[in-house]
Amino acid sequence: MTEAKEAILLVGGKGTRLRPLTVHTPKPMVPAAGVPFLTHQLARARAAGVEHIVLATSYLAEVFEPYFGDGASLGLSIEYVTEREPLGTGGAIRNVASRLTSGPDEPVIVFNGDILTGLDIRALVAAHATSGADVSLHLTRVEDPRAFGLVPTDASGRVTAFLEKPQTPEEIVTDQINAGAYVFRRSVIDTIPAGRPVSVERETFPGLLASGAHLQGMVDSTYWLDLGTPQAFVRGSADLVLGRAPSPAVPGRCGDRLVLPTASVAADAKLTGGTVVGEGALIGEGARIAGSTVLAGAVVEPGAVITDSLVGAGARIGSRTVLTGAVIGDGAHVGADNELRDGIRIWCGASIPDASVRFSSDQ
Repeated sequence: MTEAKEAILLVGGKGTRLRPLTVHTPKPMVPAAGVPFLTHQLARARAAGVEHIVLATSYLAEVFEPYFGDGASLGLSIEYVTEREPLGTGGAIRNVASRLTSGPDEPVIVFNGDILTGLDIRALVAAHATSGADVSLHLTRVEDPRAFGLVPTDASGRVTAFLEKPQTPEEIVTDQINAGAYVFRRSVIDTIPAGRPVSVERETFPGLLASGAHLQGMVDSTYWLDLGTPQAFVRGSADLVLGRAPSPAVPGRCGDRLVLPTASVAADAKLTGGTVVGEGALIGEGARIAGSTVLAGAVVEPGAVITDSLVGAGARIGSRTVLTGAVIGDGAHVGADNELRDGIRIWCGASIPDASVRFSSDQ
């Protein structure tokens, strides 16, 4: 069988590195290009032939089902399984196994909920079928692999080792990293221990390799971005709008800007670089916004200049204020004539008086 009908989406993370974006919203539900990020992943899975998806949820689990329901609006059947205790990636996969309907030798795709990628999902499933692997992994190449797990392969693409976060030049034997999408033979999922935390990267995969299982790597170096930081999230959203990252779920045509219905943008405001303006947001005269996300109900007053930043839902940015690489939490108020730069984060509901900040320090 060369098509996978089932998938597991791991969406249980707390998104700690993304705060304050994730104070009220789990990471997969933070809007990217106008819709919750998870919508893009679900739509891409559906386009690749997946029909049944199980969401492995944990943090703020109660928000997923009211939004996506049974999945029918996306042409999917969606089920939800909530972890009571965090189980890690492997434990989360095992925890939803009872909801799968695939036969023992059929393929089940597993996606990490925080990766934006142009992966050819059908090609990964086809490579899995052709190679007869027990597990197949999407691999991508990165310039500096020290922050990732390295996955060297032999000439046929068979995985030879798993090397977690190497530091010395001698340890960096490949630029191939685990890109966070897998195809499992259904029966392999049942071998993961149940009821306790398991890391698929540190325990399951090395254990399978040691036992002689066949793990296959497929290098696909199309677009790939880990949305773990606010700066990466803002960039990912802009890349979706610009069409650099493919998704059938972008609500509008790709281009320099995406302005959602009910938003109001002054005629002389300039929006560029994949900027998104959310529902009910207000952009004042002469504002210049590049590569940024302005969430629902936010207000950007006249003359503000916003670059590579995220303005939370219901937040207000004062006149002539300059934001560069900043994250403004939901409902925060930044007064006029401020200058916030370089990774500064303003907490939800915080208030900064007019002309009180002219620089920033990195968090």
